[in-house]
This record gives sequence, C-alpha cells and structure tokens, in this order.
Amino acid sequence: MAFQNGVSSSPIKAMLHVPTIETNRNEPIEIISFSPIQNGTQNGVQDGDSFSPVFPGCYVDIAPFYPEQGHVYKVEKVIFKGKSQYQDLFVFQTSTHGKVVILDGSLQLTEKDEFAYQEMLTHLPLCSILNPKKVLLIGGGDGGILREVSRHACVEQIDICDLDKMVIDVYKKHFPDIAIGYKDPRVNSYIGDGVAFIKSVPPATYDAIIIDAFQGMGAYATELSNEDILKSIAKALKPGGVMSAPADSIWLNNFAMEDTITLCRNIFKGSVNYAWTSVPSYASGSIGFMLCSTDGPSVDFKRPVNPLDPSNFGVAKGPPKFYNSEIHTAAFSLPAFAKSAMGSKYA
Repeated sequence: MAFQNGVSSSPIKAMLHVPTIETNRNEPIEIISFSPIQNGTQNGVQDGDSFSPVFPGCYVDIAPFYPEQGHVYKVEKVIFKGKSQYQDLFVFQTSTHGKVVILDGSLQLTEKDEFAYQEMLTHLPLCSILNPKKVLLIGGGDGGILREVSRHACVEQIDICDLDKMVIDVYKKHFPDIAIGYKDPRVNSYIGDGVAFIKSVPPATYDAIIIDAFQGMGAYATELSNEDILKSIAKALKPGGVMSAPADSIWLNNFAMEDTITLCRNIFKGSVNYAWTSVPSYASGSIGFMLCSTDGPSVDFKRPVNPLDPSNFGVAKGPPKFYNSEIHTAAFSLPAFAKSAMGSKYA
C-alpha cells in the first residue's frame, strides 16, 4: 500500500485494450496496452482515444503516481484473466520476469522479485521483537508473507484475513512456491473484510500485525487511511507489539512523510520508523515501509534482536533470497533528500 497521509487513496483502476496493427507483411499482430481510467470516461476510454502500437505483444504497466513512464512486459502466454465481485485479476507469463500479476490494473508482483517485498515487509517487524507468538496478516492473499512468517519457529498462530477467495485460489493454482505459505499448519485463513476483522479483534491480541494492502490492491487501501482504523490496529496489538505496512517510495514526486510519522507516533505511542528497499518491478524501483510499535517494551527497529534461524525454512523451499540482518539495518539509512522530506521531527 502506498502510504500517503496514513495509507493510500483509493486505487485507480485500469483497463486492457487489445488492438491490432499491420506489419510490413500486412499481417495483424495483437498488442496489449494499459490506460488509466479517467474521470468522465466510459470504461476508461474517451471517444477518439487511440493507442500507439509501439510494443506489439506486450503489457505496459503504468502506475498512477508515475503516469509518464511505464514498465513493458512481453506477454508469452495469458495464464488467467477473470473478475470477482471485488476486483479484476490478470496473470501472464513472461520470459524475463516469470509470471506477472495485475490486480485492478496495477502490478501486484512478478516472480522475479516478489521475494524482496515479501521478505522485508515480514522480517523487519518480526526480527525486531523477541519471541512473537501471534501474527495477523491483513491482505496478502498470495501467500508470500505467510511463507515468510513460517520461518519464525517461535510463532504459534498466524491469522490471515483477505477479501477475495478468487485471488487466493489463483495463487494456489499458478504460484505454488508463493502460496506455499498456506501449507503452514499454524495458519488460520479468513475470507472477508480486513477492516471489519481488525475492529473485531479483542485488545492486546497480537504481537505483530502486517498490512499488505497498497495502491491497486482493493478495498483495504482506502479504509486504512482512516485514523480510527489505525487506532484499531494499535488496540489489537500487545504492549510493545509491532505493525508493518508498505509506504510511499522515496522517489515519489512530492515525497513527504512527516504527517504520517506524526500521526503514527500519536496513535501507536512507541517507536515509529520508515524503511525502504529495492523492488525493480515497481514503478520507481523501490518501496517504503512504515514500522510502528505500541507503548510497552522498547522496540528498536533498526537493530534486529530476533534473527532468522538459517537452518529453519518453515514451509519455504529454501532460505530467504533478499533479507538478512545487514540489509535489515541498512533499510533505515536514507539519502539526504529523503531525510529532509521526513521533516525535523524524524530521527
């Protein structure tokens, strides 16, 4: 979720257009291009709209916050295209990034680099506290974060609430190495509204809550920008409990986190830190994370106290591909311009 004044604004949906062009041999070639929906349009297309056939046979991913640039993926094969009552899902095969997932017109993940995001969002909080026992995941229907939580032997209960069963089923069928997280016997899966789930949680229930909802990932993103929802998350955490959530990239135009940090400090009462990492498939090539702890035992997110056991893979098929203790600490080191954008209250 792109954290913007708390959590992102509602997702900008997109639509696939499949025109044809003529080659030098006058043979039609199908191309796939992307266009964000505009206000006042019919299904995202205005009369007279045209699409330049620059990338035959490709999907062009254009993120809402970066409208003048895009990532181009050559489509080798369409794996799945469907719509649930909540969202559109499009999965295709590429030769360079493996399978690619587009959710409501926004890139969700690619097999090439999904582990960078999944591992950092999971291990930054869980490696910062001693012996987390109960973990809640909101969103994360792909199962990748469950896979990463499974590496922590001290965890006794892993609850996940995701809105859309269709998404979960598609991942289980087409992404077994990601959805393998569901095979952990500690996992309890709930299908439903994540916001309502959080509000129903008794006080001081979880040691860690991971929010995997960002721009283009459905209903959570809008709801979680609400101060009352953040208060519900804080209430559901034990003293010294931690929350992690995706946040704006430092490369976002007009990047500014001071208001978000102030809001989180007022609500969670403990440590609040911003971290970031590289995810090449994302529009800016990076993503941020907000880490918050509640009042209680002190939490220093910059210094992991609960390192991963290199011999314990959980249900994963191998060790982490991205996360280690060194990169954990380095994730909180910011370039000068980003420090300045954080404001004077950020330390």
